[in-house]
Amino acid sequence: MDTNKLISLMPDLAVFVTVVDCGSFTAAGKKLGVTPSAVSRQISRLESALSIKLLERTTRQVGISESGKATYDYCRVMLDSAREAVHASSYDESDPAGYLRIAVPKAFGKQVLEPLIFPFLAQYPNIRLKLKITDYYVDPIKDEVDAIFRITDSPTEGLVSRSLGQVELQLCASPEYLHQFGTPEHPKDLVRHNCLYLGEKTDDNQWGFVYGDQKVRVTVDGQYAVNHTEMRLNGILQGLGIGMLPSFTAEPALRDGKIVQVLADWKVMGNYQGKINIQYPRSRYMPAQLRCFIDYLVNEMT
Repeated sequence: MDTNKLISLMPDLAVFVTVVDCGSFTAAGKKLGVTPSAVSRQISRLESALSIKLLERTTRQVGISESGKATYDYCRVMLDSAREAVHASSYDESDPAGYLRIAVPKAFGKQVLEPLIFPFLAQYPNIRLKLKITDYYVDPIKDEVDAIFRITDSPTEGLVSRSLGQVELQLCASPEYLHQFGTPEHPKDLVRHNCLYLGEKTDDNQWGFVYGDQKVRVTVDGQYAVNHTEMRLNGILQGLGIGMLPSFTAEPALRDGKIVQVLADWKVMGNYQGKINIQYPRSRYMPAQLRCFIDYLVNEMT
């Protein structure tokens, strides 16, 4: 295939990657800002030009064919190389400018990152920050963000990771509640207490604890379940019971004596704890705005 024909196919190759990543013409069209029929026409044109069937179509979704898998891999490399070229063009440490797209978990974004954002933007007025606030996993490549925050001791493999601190889950209650109902001395004592839990999943009220070689799992109950850390903190402050909080939520109230940590010698098991990782795709040329952002956070958080 000559160069002119190859160049004309590049947009269709990019659309093909988007369809595979999104799983349907409708989702791909929404992401690209075009109609599903327009996406379908581009895929048909590409299949005709390559003389292979790239996708298996059903009424509800599309899947990649065996012959399409190799094509997808090469197309993914093409898009990654294009992204590298864009990054190289913005590699100017002296005057960082342009869009910076970051995905961050909800509670961490609100309580930890937001207070740091405004001074950063004041310091770098030519950077245009776009935050994606979500507790779901974001793929930097497929979801087109420059970096993601993950709170975990097992960062995503294949991405560069920089640790910015540590988050632990802490069991807390108000002094008034403990004065009235007593302080639990062992996790099993929690069954006699009013406990605030997430309520997102059926097993959210099953709390796990570790102390040395001891492992304990307790099924708790209570009159208030809420999957919002600040609202759960407010419930604890109001004396509704014993609740689980990430350390960045609990620390200000603990410092002021408004709440007390319970069972501090026991490690609370759960997902929303571990290292604070900012992760991004490996690249020869890191955009200046991302480099400045990471350096700023390292200076402020470590």
